[in-house]
Amino acid sequence: MEENVNQTEKEMAENEKQNQTGKEVAENANLEQTETIRGLTAQQVEERKEKGLWNKKAESATKTTKEIIKSNVFTYFNLIFLVIALLLIGVGAFRDLTFLPIIVANTLIGIVQEIRSKKVLDDLSILNSPKTRVIREGSKKEIPAEELVMDDIVELSAGGQIPADAVVLEGQLNVNESLLTGEADEIVKKSGDELLSGSFVVSGSCLARLTKVGEESYISKLTHRATQTKEGEQSEMIRSLNRLVQAVGIVIIPIGIILFVQQFVYAGTPLRDSVTSMVAAIIGMIPEGLYLLASVAMAVSAMRLAKQQVLIHDMKCIETLARVDVLCVDKTGTITVPEMEVDQFILAEDLTKRVYEKDGDTKVYVDVKCGEEQEQKHAQIKGMIGEFAADMDADNATMEALKTYFKPDTLTKIKKAEKVFAFSSKTKYSGIISEGKSYVIGAPEFVLREDYAEYKDRIEAYSEKGYRVLVYGRYEGILDGQQLTEKVLPIAFIMLTNAIREGAKETFSYFTERGVEIKVISGDNPKTVAEIAEKAGICGADNYVDASTLTTDESIAQAVAKYQIFGRVTPDQKLKFVEALKAQGRTVAMTGDGVNDVLALKDADCSIAMASGSEAASQVAQLVLLDNDFSRMPSVVMEGRRVVNNIQRSASLYLVKNIFSMLLAVFSMISMINYPLEPSQISLISMFTIGIPSFVLALEPNKDRIQGHFMTNVLLKALPAGLTDFFAVSSLVLFCQVFGVNEEDISTSCTILVAIVGFMILYQIAKPMTAGHRVLMVGMVAGWLFCMIFVSHLFAIRDISGQCMMLTAVFTVAAESILRYLSKFVEWMRESLLVLKKKIHQATA
Repeated sequence: MEENVNQTEKEMAENEKQNQTGKEVAENANLEQTETIRGLTAQQVEERKEKGLWNKKAESATKTTKEIIKSNVFTYFNLIFLVIALLLIGVGAFRDLTFLPIIVANTLIGIVQEIRSKKVLDDLSILNSPKTRVIREGSKKEIPAEELVMDDIVELSAGGQIPADAVVLEGQLNVNESLLTGEADEIVKKSGDELLSGSFVVSGSCLARLTKVGEESYISKLTHRATQTKEGEQSEMIRSLNRLVQAVGIVIIPIGIILFVQQFVYAGTPLRDSVTSMVAAIIGMIPEGLYLLASVAMAVSAMRLAKQQVLIHDMKCIETLARVDVLCVDKTGTITVPEMEVDQFILAEDLTKRVYEKDGDTKVYVDVKCGEEQEQKHAQIKGMIGEFAADMDADNATMEALKTYFKPDTLTKIKKAEKVFAFSSKTKYSGIISEGKSYVIGAPEFVLREDYAEYKDRIEAYSEKGYRVLVYGRYEGILDGQQLTEKVLPIAFIMLTNAIREGAKETFSYFTERGVEIKVISGDNPKTVAEIAEKAGICGADNYVDASTLTTDESIAQAVAKYQIFGRVTPDQKLKFVEALKAQGRTVAMTGDGVNDVLALKDADCSIAMASGSEAASQVAQLVLLDNDFSRMPSVVMEGRRVVNNIQRSASLYLVKNIFSMLLAVFSMISMINYPLEPSQISLISMFTIGIPSFVLALEPNKDRIQGHFMTNVLLKALPAGLTDFFAVSSLVLFCQVFGVNEEDISTSCTILVAIVGFMILYQIAKPMTAGHRVLMVGMVAGWLFCMIFVSHLFAIRDISGQCMMLTAVFTVAAESILRYLSKFVEWMRESLLVLKKKIHQATA
């Protein structure tokens, strides 16, 4: 049989040689010149740089400083404030320009915070930027991908991204072109084949010459596409804020015009007073600091996380992760460390001799003791596997483990293989042809195929203990790098394992306690994955399924709702799992570190990658753990909760002013009275009851769980307070007119009333009253009183009559009752709606 196989191989080799094309001859010539490859000289590199033939990026991933300044200065609301300022200057109302310092300060804060955030992120990106091994002047060195030039000779290996378009000179690669074609299938690249930038090396290694760099290649566009947020994709909080700002931006223009016409034309109010009333109403309706507050809070969070070695590519993921209800994790690299190690190997004949023994009510396999002859055979097979591993490149964690355990230095003679076939996740094996015989190592179910049933129970006994089992065997056909068609005679079974990451168990427990469902998605044997998941403390670890049995979208959708552990998952299935979960209304976070995770990471609501993984995963992910420490995740969740809860709380303060000002403007138009407040008075109230407190509250710790929808929560908190302000102020204005109080007194008394109600609202928002919150309250009241007494003229505060003072006191007391009962009513309405919604859900279910 062996002679026939050898003869067949010789005949095929002869035919192959005779039919060689010109391209293959050129490839062989390249292989012969391996020793003479020296790469470019320093002079040649400089010449290419002068001609612009270097691997520059087409687009920057972050805004330039100029773009940051432009985006913060030239905004819609800044344009409105500019028009307002010009109108006030035109009528000589210089005192009412007190809002300008706040607008300028807000703009400057936005610019400074964004530039600081850009610097932190850029610095981290440089530390984590992809580097490439290049041959120049006969020596290898590692340089950033951006420093490569045309015709550079680069060395590519598994897990790396191809930095520019190239052609293979020597070696063989399996590449994934999923970001180019949308297909996750691997493509074999041999000598003479073209490599497209943006592809990712799955296995193998080679030397390649760069043919297109910089703007001429795909890499800049692909990198930008992989790292940017999908168009229109924003977190719930940012979407809500955008809708609010857009709605206000549309409403303020007609209201402002109508209010001005009503007062100047119909009421006969002087031009100066008409303009200042209109400006006061518009300023009150604009949430000038709210969007800035959100941006600053998120930027601060990004910088806090950066200090913990967490790189944020997309700040919206901070909020999204805090809202996640299902976390999909990969086994290797997330639950376990990426490094593998060989625990033991068993000869195939010994494995079949293992017998059942009773252990109570269960049966367990027991190893048969080996004699001296068997030990010699064991050593011989170990040497053969050592030869196999010596011929392979250490281009993946499995092969590194094999090389470490089966060291070739224990052999008397190392036989060089005639042909080597690198591991492919498509064929599930790596192989060699040595002395005319073919040998393979791979997953037993894919290598043994129809013979797997004979060994299945024994292999699964090891899988259930968390081992990854490989088979080493003799292939009865002739390897060609494609799917196996002939029988494989098993020689030995190799048991590999990964250690559980430190802190993984506590991290998964943290998520489970907070209602986040954990689903493990892996390409390994499902029983192996289940065992590892159990060791990591993941709930439902015994609820697993073999994903190779899920052949339709419907079966996948049913499985993701039912199972926790998924084994034998393909890259395309990972993407479908994420899509199915999202279709079921889940908020999905996905972790991964390999090329095969890229598509799923890109589609998940929140994607997390380990920096030690492939460059592909790090570039696609929104969040990268630079120190590969999965236990950092609770910190990220806490940042998300802090940001959302605090901004939600602070947003209520802004919305109170917006609701009150809009209702008061409409009331003024309908009742044909002048708007009672002036711009400077609005600025004074906003500064001490909204502006300063909102920034302080937004940046303090907050670990409360996020509940409900952002805008609903904000509106329900703001509505009672906004209505209280409106009822109190409108009533005060009407009563003052009845008692003949002049407009200047009405304006000052309304300022006092709105400020006092504002402090009541701030007290409610700031609960519980910690020492820090008490200091904040006292400080804000003291600051307001100081401005009212010592710089009263600046804010149009005048002495008021005793009659007006008494009316103000009466309506202040009334405002407290109105606020208390309106708050209770809104809370009752909210609870009633929740109960009704629950009953409807139960009825429909």
